[in-house]
Amino acid sequence: MNKRFSALVISGAVWSLGFYFLISSQAKESALFWRWFMESGSILLPAFWLHFVFSFLEIKSEKSKIIILGAYSLSFLIWILNLVDFLYIPGIFESAMVEINGFKYYAIAGLGYYLFFTYFSLVTAYSLLVLYKSIKNSDDFKATQIKYILVSAAIGFTGGGMTFLQTIGIPIPPYGVIFFAFYPTVIAYAILKHHLFNLKLILVELAILLLNMFLLFNVFTSHATIDFVLNISVSLFVFIFSIILMRGIYKDIRDRERIEGLAKEMAVTNEKLHLLEQQKTEFVSIASHQLRTPLTVIKGYASMILEGTFGTIATPVHDAMDKLYKSSERIVALVEDLLTVSRLEQGRGALHFETVDLVRVIQMVTMEMDEDIKRSNLDFSFTVEEGGEFPVAIDEKKFKQVVKHILDNAIEYTNAPGRVRIAINEDNIADKIRLTVSDTGVGMTAEQIRSIFERFNLKIKEQTTNDGQQTTGEGERKKEGKFLWPSHESADSKLKVESGIQESKSEEPETEAPNQRTPGIGLYIAQEIIEAHHGTLHIQSAGMNEGTTVIVELPRGN
Repeated sequence: MNKRFSALVISGAVWSLGFYFLISSQAKESALFWRWFMESGSILLPAFWLHFVFSFLEIKSEKSKIIILGAYSLSFLIWILNLVDFLYIPGIFESAMVEINGFKYYAIAGLGYYLFFTYFSLVTAYSLLVLYKSIKNSDDFKATQIKYILVSAAIGFTGGGMTFLQTIGIPIPPYGVIFFAFYPTVIAYAILKHHLFNLKLILVELAILLLNMFLLFNVFTSHATIDFVLNISVSLFVFIFSIILMRGIYKDIRDRERIEGLAKEMAVTNEKLHLLEQQKTEFVSIASHQLRTPLTVIKGYASMILEGTFGTIATPVHDAMDKLYKSSERIVALVEDLLTVSRLEQGRGALHFETVDLVRVIQMVTMEMDEDIKRSNLDFSFTVEEGGEFPVAIDEKKFKQVVKHILDNAIEYTNAPGRVRIAINEDNIADKIRLTVSDTGVGMTAEQIRSIFERFNLKIKEQTTNDGQQTTGEGERKKEGKFLWPSHESADSKLKVESGIQESKSEEPETEAPNQRTPGIGLYIAQEIIEAHHGTLHIQSAGMNEGTTVIVELPRGN
């Protein structure tokens, strides 16, 4: 765009300079030369102007390329016609030089000039129309720039076009040509006020141009041979250095514009992602609420059947109903977890903080899980740092939910005779209280630890069993590593396996097909709740069969 504008300004300057010397000429020979010089600039002006408009508006269609090519072709054809008129066949472009309205030598239009007049008028009108139409499709800043160009061009070309009128026989003196100066004046204002072009770049280019012109002037004014050689050497060195410098500046500008464009695209993309995130959260919330009602009914009727409300049932039916009841409990727990995350993400999961003793909270959780701990046959211990006090500000119900998740996981993935250790200590430097749950279970790989906190992780990974065999899919959860939480298994498949329900086409209970994981969200939920408590959750494991340690850190309460 800078190049197009430079060409436009130069052609306008040639036309203005030629017109000034033409109307000031006292000899016919000089008048003929300046007439040709003036027209050489004005003939190229429409093509340069149209090309600048398309560049400024970033119009790059095939149609625009054809139009620009046509404009340059016509300009070149008319320029050749003007040259032939000046050198060989006078009268083709302008028929005569006469005295009009105080101007001693003024051109009278010939056939070629009427062609140029028509071409100039059409291109100018078309370009102004394109500028006008582009205003409504541009942002406020761009629209302001276009308006300045449109107004200044309309006034400038109207004033400059008055030189045509007297040439084609309309007796109006071309004094309106002074308005042509309005065009570069307004453009200069737009550069300074509305950043039409890169002002700093223009100033650098101008400084470099003046420096090179000064050095070149020194070359032609050198007297001694040694001065001439020195001046031309310095001039060449500065000229080459100037080219390298400007290329670097242009590259930096292009890179910056590219980065700015990418930043805008990223902002738009982030906005779309944020909208999708909100839609996902709303969907989970609505779906969870819709699931809770039928699940409550299923759980209620299963409980009533087990209690004998509808009469005595056979032992196999009782066992199947018991598994149905437990599975429904797990699904209800999953729905509650989903609702918890949904509320937290929507900012509606208001936590009710109160300062409590963390030791007492953990003791309550272990008492509630006493049957599960005894049934696991694991070496279970709970230690507290001596002499310490462990007040924390928590929502006790939500925090107990997190601790149960962690202990369930440790028990589920640790085979007897393994160990599970709970420890509470304090970090006096960070003023935090630390809860650590470690086990000697199957452990996790580094990749599992990296991916386990991903929201609804859908990755399917081959797991190594305790026997060193490769398994895919659910398999035996005891052997596949700490990846899923107990309450988030596939309810349908778990129900079929535990209850012994069989499909008519198979004698064996249906299990999940290989490579068909139903990934859990337990750790993600736990992390969301802990972060809502202004705490952190970390997982450490040396690898498969090396056990796992879960660390929860909370700020010390007042």
